[in-house]
Amino acid sequence: MSKNNRWIFIIGLLVGLAVVAALALPQLRTYTFHATVLQSPDKAPDFELETATGPVSLDEFEGKIVLLYFGYTFCPDVCPATLAEISKALDMIGKKAEDVQLIMISVDPTRDTIEMLRDYVTHFHPSFLGATGSEEEIATIATLYGIFFEKHEGTKASGYLVDHTATVMAIDQEGHLKLIFSYGTPAQEIAEDLDHLLN
Repeated sequence: MSKNNRWIFIIGLLVGLAVVAALALPQLRTYTFHATVLQSPDKAPDFELETATGPVSLDEFEGKIVLLYFGYTFCPDVCPATLAEISKALDMIGKKAEDVQLIMISVDPTRDTIEMLRDYVTHFHPSFLGATGSEEEIATIATLYGIFFEKHEGTKASGYLVDHTATVMAIDQEGHLKLIFSYGTPAQEIAEDLDHLLN
């Protein structure tokens, strides 16, 4: 090999390595989640509640990411804002959204009928499920997930209101509680975290 050819070979090799490195480095970089990350070795507690399409349990969604949210249809601001952001996030991830299931568990089972829940959640996204049960069932499930809720007096127009934990929990495809999105997390950040979990 002549001296010129040797230099051409070396330069070509270096350029090739630089291209490979440029393509590989983004894949090797550790992703930093926007949500709080949990590393529990145990599966998220299962439950069975009623929805407009029949009984639903957490186990039946294995293989999908489940977004679990505790809210209620009479919620004046927090619930609609949260569900709207999740809906936007699902739109952002496109076809991958088929592998994400949001379930809103009612913290107001006295007023939230199955039909009301269905109409409320599907207003935000057609795939969303609204689930309910007895007050005892809801209280038990909420406790298992560390969710606080409590009734308090509202106005004559609104009736009582329910204070509740406003986080959204992401349960991964194997059934482990993986992420907790705090209230106010923007759709873009939710979408980025979901997209990474689905890769």
